[in-house]
Amino acid sequence: MTTSTEPKGGGVVEASPPGNASTVRAGRRRRKTNVLAYLLAGPILLYEAVFVLYPIVQGVRLSMTDASLGSSDSTFVGARNYDRLFHDPDFYGDLRNTLTYALAVVVIAVGVGLGTALLVNRRFRGRGVVRGLLMAPWAFPEIATVLIFIWIMNPTFGVINVIDNVVPGLDTSGGWLTSSPLSMVSVVLISTWKTFPFYSIVILASLQAVPEDLNEAARVDGANVWRRFRHVTLPSIRPTLILLSLLAFIFAFKQFSLIWLTTGGGPGRDTETLVVAIYNNAFKFYDYSYGATIGVASLVVTLLVTVAIMAVQRRYQEDSDR
Repeated sequence: MTTSTEPKGGGVVEASPPGNASTVRAGRRRRKTNVLAYLLAGPILLYEAVFVLYPIVQGVRLSMTDASLGSSDSTFVGARNYDRLFHDPDFYGDLRNTLTYALAVVVIAVGVGLGTALLVNRRFRGRGVVRGLLMAPWAFPEIATVLIFIWIMNPTFGVINVIDNVVPGLDTSGGWLTSSPLSMVSVVLISTWKTFPFYSIVILASLQAVPEDLNEAARVDGANVWRRFRHVTLPSIRPTLILLSLLAFIFAFKQFSLIWLTTGGGPGRDTETLVVAIYNNAFKFYDYSYGATIGVASLVVTLLVTVAIMAVQRRYQEDSDR
C-alpha cells in the first residue's frame, strides 16, 4: 500500500513502501559483507596462487622439457619423460616404498594416537601433566629427533639392541638403519613417534564431544567396554579418524627430512621414497626435468588417494544420515 504526501509547492508525491528501504539496506550490508570476505580471503588466495599453483604449473611445464645441468637451454620434449618414467623399474620400487611407508605410518600413528587418546580421556590424578608431556615428541625439532634415534639405534651401544634378547630369531647385527628390512621398520617407528601426539590430541578433542548420555545408556543396558567403544564411541569419532588418516597419509607421502637424515634412502634404495627420488634426480644427478616428472607423478598419486579417502568418508556420512 502506498501513501501520498502533499509538498509545499503543491502536487502529490508517492512515497516508497517501507519494505523497499529495508531491502535496499539489507542488500548494501550483504555487498559490504561480500567485499570484506574477499578482502580477508585475498591474501590466502594470493599465497596459494604464488606458492602452490604456480610451482605446480612450473613443475608440469618442466617435466615436458629436457632441462638438466649440462643443457644451457631446455627444449620441449612432450611426454618423453613420462614414457621414461613408466618404463623405469626404480620408479615402481620408489612408489612401493612410499606407499608401504605411508600406509604403515597411517595405521600405526593414528592407531597409537587413538589408544593414547582413550587413555588420557579417563580421569586420573596428573592427567593434565600427562597430556602436556604427550605433546613433547611433536614439539621436538626433526633434527634433534633424528640425532636421538641414531644414538638409540646404534648397532654397537644402542639401547634398542636389548630387543635381541627379547624377540627370538631377531638379528640386528647389520644395524637398524643400515640393513633391510630393519631400515624401513626403523624409519616408520621414528615417524610414528614424532607424529602420533598430534593425532592423539585431535582424537582426544573428538572424544570429549561424544555425548556421555549415550555411554551411560549403553552401560545401563549391560554393554561392556568393547561394545561401548564399537557402537557408541567409534561411530561418533569416525569422521575425525578418516580425516586424520587422510592428513597422516599426505604428511607421510611428502616426508623428506626424517628419511633423508636417518637413512638417506638406503641401504641401497630400500627406504628411497618418491620425495627422496625427486631430490636425488634434481639435485644429485642434476636431471631437473625427470625430477619434475616424478614430482608430477607423486602429486597424481596423492590426489587419487585423497579422492578415495574422501569417497569413503562421504559413504559413511550418507549411511549415518539414513
